[in-house]
Amino acid sequence: MDYVSALLPPAVMAVLFIAVIRVIVKTQGGANKTKEDAAVDAALARVEASRPTPRTDA
Repeated sequence: MDYVSALLPPAVMAVLFIAVIRVIVKTQGGANKTKEDAAVDAALARVEASRPTPRTDA
């Protein structure tokens, strides 16, 4: 029975890892993609707007 207790944790981790990868792949694209892209674009616009403008002293 020691072999069962030795193999169970890696098997559980493998199943969970595969489940996480499937969720990631399924949520890519579709209706969520436009919302995620819009959120990233808005965040980048906020960061760029908060930067001070460089001075050009001539």
